[in-house]
Amino acid sequence: MAEILAIKPAAVEGAVVAQLDRGVLRLTLANPPANALSLAVMAALTAELDRARDNKAVRVIVLSAAGKVFCAGHDLKEMTARRADADRGKAFFEQTFAACATLMQAIVRHPLPVIAEVDGLATAAGLQLVASCDLAIASHEATFCTPGVNIGLFCSTPMVALSRNVSRKHAMEMLLTGETIDAATAKDFGLVNRVVPREYLNQIVTKYAQTIASKSSLVVKTGKEAFYAQAEMGLADAYAHTGRVMVENMMARDAEEGMGAFIGKRKPEWTDE
Repeated sequence: MAEILAIKPAAVEGAVVAQLDRGVLRLTLANPPANALSLAVMAALTAELDRARDNKAVRVIVLSAAGKVFCAGHDLKEMTARRADADRGKAFFEQTFAACATLMQAIVRHPLPVIAEVDGLATAAGLQLVASCDLAIASHEATFCTPGVNIGLFCSTPMVALSRNVSRKHAMEMLLTGETIDAATAKDFGLVNRVVPREYLNQIVTKYAQTIASKSSLVVKTGKEAFYAQAEMGLADAYAHTGRVMVENMMARDAEEGMGAFIGKRKPEWTDE
């Protein structure tokens, strides 16, 4: 039986629904039709990620969405309304993009793996959300775009996550044209890991998540941290850093247990230590 985790009410009621089942925490954007990343929604999602850090029952996080749109990006109506402010909205815009950067980095720096389950359109900051996750699995009906150039607002912050997932030319193609790509093209570009039939999307994502949840959480945390750290280093520094990580990992009880279980041809019993 899944455990439903209550969240504090945000400005958009029920904007994020949290559900924990067998170590997998599913965070669902539940503000259709757009599932836009308003300031309140970003705050709610960031708060859920922060809470998951301290919950030992959570081993993997899945980000999903209700409705036909995964996420339409920032709430343009909310942002446009602030044009009436004395500073024409500048302070609010700064607050919005800072909150977005905090959310995306919270995903990348989170000790737990985060999987995006994408069904429908992921656009602008919605695409950024997908690109920030460690893994992304999409339905055949999913589509992706960075259309800011079409409305006079280049997708500069989404490009940070996008350009760390796909080649430079593929990123620039999306950013400069603003055109929508289908799920198969997104997989070819490297934006998503798998494309599956819509009717099996939830089932396949859950299988991925539970497979990862069955591993030592200490080892997974160590590996995720090392992956992103070395990716920002030069070659020599990356090898030096990961060498130190490997030594520390070797000293962990779970490494000793895992190797002993492999040699003894038995299933390991993880202690997450």
